[in-house]
Amino acid sequence: MSNTPTPDQQSWPTEIRLSKDRRTLSISFEDGTRHDLPAEYLRVESPSAEVQGHGPNEKKTIGGKRDVEIIGVVPVGHYAVKLVFDDMHDTGIYGWDTLAAMGRDHPVKWQAYLDALALAGLSREPVRRPPRA
Repeated sequence: MSNTPTPDQQSWPTEIRLSKDRRTLSISFEDGTRHDLPAEYLRVESPSAEVQGHGPNEKKTIGGKRDVEIIGVVPVGHYAVKLVFDDMHDTGIYGWDTLAAMGRDHPVKWQAYLDALALAGLSREPVRRPPRA
């Protein structure tokens, strides 16, 4: 019997750690892979219906999240975590396979996000509102 995971087996984390500045989630897996996932990336690629929509062509491009932080990492059973962001987004459930794929596909997904931002005329920079008088 082999201990090598097959494509249909779930990835299992050995460590999940939030950086002190709350801008990077590091996750290590049993197979030895480790991913340092930026909070902005996790937020704009959230598996929530709010971001992904309810169908294949409904994904939303979310701008203004360059400075977003993760303020909570909440276990969901033995299969996932819910991330809570400082913009109060907290509806995405990040399964182990999702996090592994997000780490593996980070460069491609990030470039697609940057391209989608440009196409939509959006920026990564948060909207700064003037102080109230």
